[in-house]
Amino acid sequence: VQLVESGGGLVQPGESLRLSCAASGFAFSIYAMSWYRQAPGKERELVADISSRGRSINYADFVIGRFTISRDNAKNTVYLQMNSLKPEDTAMYYCYAKRAGVDYWGQGTQVTVSS
Repeated sequence: VQLVESGGGLVQPGESLRLSCAASGFAFSIYAMSWYRQAPGKERELVADISSRGRSINYADFVIGRFTISRDNAKNTVYLQMNSLKPEDTAMYYCYAKRAGVDYWGQGTQVTVSS
């Protein structure tokens, strides 16, 4: 089983990034997927989640209107489009898959927002 995140980097405030998480080794299309983030010294927090078919989506209050989660089950990939980035969005971003008590984490991709 692998969840491989990509797309992180260093950007300036107000800019955008698109994170991707490529899944392999399990039945991606029947798993709910989430993006979490963890800043230094803080607990890991949920950013957004999407149901297996993409019909149900939820966002943390602090990203509503700025971030969009989506998935492509044909490509076994989940995405996080991040617009209007703020310095407080700086964190390691993790991909997470869950179904019926079974879950998997990716290794994370670093997002740094700084001028």
